Amino acid sequence: MPISIGAPAPEFSLYDTFKNKISLSSFRGKKVVLLFFPFAFSGTCTRELCEMRDNYGFYEQLNAEVVGISVDSLYTNAKFKEMNGFNFTLLSDFNKEVSKAYDSLIENFAFDYHGVSKRASFLIDADGKIAYAEILPSPGDYPDLTKLKQAITHLN
Repeated sequence: MPISIGAPAPEFSLYDTFKNKISLSSFRGKKVVLLFFPFAFSGTCTRELCEMRDNYGFYEQLNAEVVGISVDSLYTNAKFKEMNGFNFTLLSDFNKEVSKAYDSLIENFAFDYHGVSKRASFLIDADGKIAYAEILPSPGDYPDLTKLKQAITHLN
């Protein structure tokens, strides 16, 4: 189902790298930047999330939480987070339900893999509504983080 700007963001509960179950609703009252990424440790994913790490202060000043989501296990995400010093939450969508709910699932990927997260960025406002969405057609494409920054600045 396509994601529409202004629509309520699909609710979810997923495990973080500390084995805590985190729900989208736990961030209510804050803006949330959701970053779906195909695979931990891949080149483009590492570059994207390192850029978010390096710009985390910008989002924090605007009362926003940054959350990365992939179909990798929580253990893989934990190692990815540790090795790159990510200062934001990574969640495991191992069952692929959240990626599907956000129209961000690639059914047929390279290497005969099935069910991999698309590279996608969503901004959810403090009321839980989708304020910005970018779903990229190819996992090798790089998101427009400048547009994401403009969208979150516009919300303030």
